Amino acid sequence: MGMGHAHGGDSPGSAHSRTTGHAGARYRVRLACAFVLTSVFFVVELIAGVISGSLALLSDAGHMGADVVALGAVLAATVIASRPDRSGRRTFGHYRVEIFASALAVLIMGGMGVYVLVEAFSRLGSEAHVATGTMLIVGAMGLVVNVVSLLLLRGGSSESLAVRGAYLEVLADAAGSVGVIAAALLIRATGSTVWDLVVAVAIAAFIVIRAGMLGRQVVAVLAQHAPAGVDPAAVESELASVPGVEEVHDLHLWTLTSGMDVGTVHLVAAPGALHAGILDEARRVLREGHGIEHATVQIETAGVVECRALGW
Repeated sequence: MGMGHAHGGDSPGSAHSRTTGHAGARYRVRLACAFVLTSVFFVVELIAGVISGSLALLSDAGHMGADVVALGAVLAATVIASRPDRSGRRTFGHYRVEIFASALAVLIMGGMGVYVLVEAFSRLGSEAHVATGTMLIVGAMGLVVNVVSLLLLRGGSSESLAVRGAYLEVLADAAGSVGVIAAALLIRATGSTVWDLVVAVAIAAFIVIRAGMLGRQVVAVLAQHAPAGVDPAAVESELASVPGVEEVHDLHLWTLTSGMDVGTVHLVAAPGALHAGILDEARRVLREGHGIEHATVQIETAGVVECRALGW
């Protein structure tokens, strides 16, 4: 079948790929600091939410819990991805650990969001006691923790998609801390605890929506959909326009983990066409035009060997 093939970039499981695949690895210490800060405060806020009776604090604690998972996923990915596979069976390395951790974050976010929404509706029409002093103190502390974490992650957010995802999670949680502070001040000013419910529902709804969006991304990666922002039809058209290519088939594009898109394709070359030139140009199209750093390109010569059609 094959009249020649080549790989664009390093194998995902190779030593070079393990050291360069995650830009987030350069921010491992900062990620660890943000993870510890967020984890400690998550416990503090969860306990304070239960003691104070504030749903706003509980909902924000749920969001911060998701931050803990998100930061832990990125941190784990930078550590685990650099480990060599001694079994010889994980040909793509350990990069998918980040995706599985993201799926866990979806479950935590969705579960916490739904719980707060149900609890909020059950409190409608009743005046529950809310300790606004605790809300103010914990909300302010949470805002400080979030700001420190944002400063730690800001640099990496422009280099790594994984770090950027964690950065945006912390940014959203900072908005939640502002909401908790606002709810406490409004309760003190009006004497009505309805503001606690209003802020709690707003934060919970935001968490559920974010969980749904993240869940769709996780499913797309696990189902091996084409990478976000990459149009397979456009890729096929550009490869077909490479000089010497008569036909393009068996094109597969998918995301291995955040920031690592891979693909395979078969190209039928015209008789007499230089395979090396086709390979170089095809890899350039995939890499520079669509961000596919790791590509396996199979070259077949028209009329010489017929490619056996896949049965699936």
